[in-house]
Amino acid sequence: MNNKHTMPIEEGFDHSLKLLQEGYQFILNRSHMFHSNVFETKLLAEKTICLTGKETAKLFYDNDKFTRVGAAPKRIEKTLFGQGGVQGLDGDAHRERKGMFMSLMTKESLQEISELTEEEWRKAITSWGLRDDTIVLYDESKKILALVASKWTGIPIGEDIDDWSKELGLMFETAAALGPSHWKGRMARSKIEDRVEVLVKKVRTGAIQPEQDRALYKFSWHRDTNGELVDEKIVAVELINLLRPIVAISVYICFTALAIHHYPEEVEKLKTGDQEHLKRFVQEVRRYYPFFPFTAARVKDDFTWGGYEFEKGTLTLLDLYGTNHHPDDWENPDRFEPDRFIQWDKSPFDFIPQGGGEYDIGHRCAGEWITIDIMKVSLDNLVNKMRYELPEQELQFSMNEIPSLPESKIIIRNVKRK
Repeated sequence: MNNKHTMPIEEGFDHSLKLLQEGYQFILNRSHMFHSNVFETKLLAEKTICLTGKETAKLFYDNDKFTRVGAAPKRIEKTLFGQGGVQGLDGDAHRERKGMFMSLMTKESLQEISELTEEEWRKAITSWGLRDDTIVLYDESKKILALVASKWTGIPIGEDIDDWSKELGLMFETAAALGPSHWKGRMARSKIEDRVEVLVKKVRTGAIQPEQDRALYKFSWHRDTNGELVDEKIVAVELINLLRPIVAISVYICFTALAIHHYPEEVEKLKTGDQEHLKRFVQEVRRYYPFFPFTAARVKDDFTWGGYEFEKGTLTLLDLYGTNHHPDDWENPDRFEPDRFIQWDKSPFDFIPQGGGEYDIGHRCAGEWITIDIMKVSLDNLVNKMRYELPEQELQFSMNEIPSLPESKIIIRNVKRK
């Protein structure tokens, strides 16, 4: 009996322009059109399979069926991920490198990053209270988080906080950009990679001696599967893979402030400072608002799934935003309802704002716990530890700008400590 099905195909030579025009909704729009969670399209003239929803996420994170090697476009590597980083590895090499990151995710380390975040928010609120101009929350959040990342990793920033926060921001702000904006992101990455590589060399020569529990020390002395010290340039890439994602949480902080403004009935539940209420709110921010649209892999070997044929080497995209809004997996997905996380079964495949699968053996972001903890502290400060005014401004956000942000980047004024 032949159980094979013909995969829905979007006709046409190339749909890259439509991807730029539709952004986060590109895959979900076609899934609705084809009434299918699997379909084929063409991007940059290459056959591409698109997946959305919990069941296809389980498939996508099957390491026997998909590989990350050669999946990310070079323009993404040269802005967002860096060349040679953990995101592009598989098998033993990936497990060894991922273990380097996971070694930092101890209870004590995560507690410290919460404390550092609290400290930087306290300083920022005090500073903002002395200013008579407006505050752009997105820009200020990048500075807060760059300082947190610096202290937590042991990478010294010194007085260059404006440059570091701007350049780390450009890496994720320009990853999907074209033309001059994209080149700004590449130049920013090159500058910071050079700076961090110099620090790694200084650690190895003994010119500087960071604390041994800091990432700068641990990564500098980390050995690969062959027992060799990891190349200094790769160490720099991986250290930036700590710095950049922490600074990128500024996007979520911006949307957190937007949610506080739009959903005052939910904010009332937060005024006790209860950790579970704070966590449910930030989880819903991560589910509801756009962050990164999709992630990429390639088919490792020919296989058939659900009657569909997957050919070796085929580029495959998993829809992150669409899976977080999939009607088969979420009730009323287009409503902001933090209490939905009371009953959530903690599946690693239906809630994937920073990727899915397992932390230790898969490609789920090692820093997801960091994101949640930083967002909880930030939310608590915005609601319970400061007063501010939100003047009239453009709060709309675009679904075809990656990353998406409220147009005004959240302007506040007259900040006072509670």
